[in-house]
Amino acid sequence: MRLLIITNNPERASFRQRVGAYLDLLAGHGIENEVAVLPKGFLARRRLFQRAGDFDGVFLHKKMLTAHDIRCLRSHSRRLIYNFDDAVMYSDKRPGVYSRTHVWRFHRTVRRADLVIVGSRYLADLARPFNANTQVLPLGLNVRDYGIDPRPTPDGKVRLVWIGSESTLAYLEIIKPAIERVVARFDNAVIRIICDAFPAWHDLPVEQVVWSPASRRTSLASSDIGLAPLPDNPFTRGKCSFKVLEYSASGLPVVASPIGTNAEYVRDSVTGFLATTMDDWVDKIVRLIENPGQRRSMGREGVERAREFDVSIVGERLCKLIAMCLWEDRTCDW
Repeated sequence: MRLLIITNNPERASFRQRVGAYLDLLAGHGIENEVAVLPKGFLARRRLFQRAGDFDGVFLHKKMLTAHDIRCLRSHSRRLIYNFDDAVMYSDKRPGVYSRTHVWRFHRTVRRADLVIVGSRYLADLARPFNANTQVLPLGLNVRDYGIDPRPTPDGKVRLVWIGSESTLAYLEIIKPAIERVVARFDNAVIRIICDAFPAWHDLPVEQVVWSPASRRTSLASSDIGLAPLPDNPFTRGKCSFKVLEYSASGLPVVASPIGTNAEYVRDSVTGFLATTMDDWVDKIVRLIENPGQRRSMGREGVERAREFDVSIVGERLCKLIAMCLWEDRTCDW
C-alpha cells in the first residue's frame, strides 16, 4: 500500500509528534509513505492533488481545505484520511470569536474524509456530527527518549519546569502570580523554561534552556516538578498536551490545568495534581516542594502512565486504522 501524506509544515512539532514519529513504523507494516508539503499556489496544489491517484490513499494532516481544493483532492484520491490534534475550527489568537470560514472549512473537510483521526474525545465530539467514522488516537511519545540514569546529584534547588514553544508562552504567563508566591516562600525554588524564546521575568530566578532533543532530555530529567497551565476556552479544550506526557516520561510529578487532555493524562493525586485557581496552583506546588518523597512516588507512577502512550502502542493502532481504511473490504490480519 502507498500513502501520500500532505501537511503544511513537516518541521512543526505537531507533525513530528502526530505523524513523523510513525513513518518508519508505517513502512515496516507495508504502508509506503511519501510526505508532501501543501503548496500555496493554486496550480501547484492541483498538480499535487492529481498525484493522489498514484497512491492508495491520502493522509491530510490538520489543514482544512477550501471547497475547490477538497473537490479536486477527492476527485483524484481513492481514500482520504483527515488527522488533527487541535481545535482547528477555532483561532488560537481569537478563540472566543466565531469564524464562519474556519467552521465551514472544517465541516467540509471532515465530511469528505473516509476516516477522521483525532487526538481527544473533545475533538471527536466536534467531528462526529459530520463524519461517523471518527476515531480517537492519543498523542504518543518514545518513552526511551526521556529520563537519564542515574539522575543528577541534587544541588538543593527545586526546579519547576515548563517546556513549550514561543507561541504558547502566554499560557505560562497565566500562573506567574502563583510562581511569584512560591518563590517568595522558598528561596531554593527555580523556574526552568525550555523553549525557543523566553519571557522577561527579570524579577524571578529563571533558568533559560534553548530547546533541542538533547537539552530537552537532560533538562527535564534534572528538574523536579512539571507545569502545564492552560486557559479555558474553545481552542484550548482541544489541546492534546504533549508536555504532560513528556514530564511523566521524565519521572516528574505534574501540576496542570484540567483543560484539554491534561485531565486525562494526569491521574490526580497519583501522577500529579490538577489545579484550577491561583490558590490551587500555589498549594499543589508547595505540597510537592515540601514532600520530596511524594515527588518521587508520583514520578514513578508518571513513568508507568507515560508507557501507556508509547509510540510502539499508539503507532500500532495508527497503522491498523490506516490499513483498514485503505483496504476496501475493511478486513485485516492484525
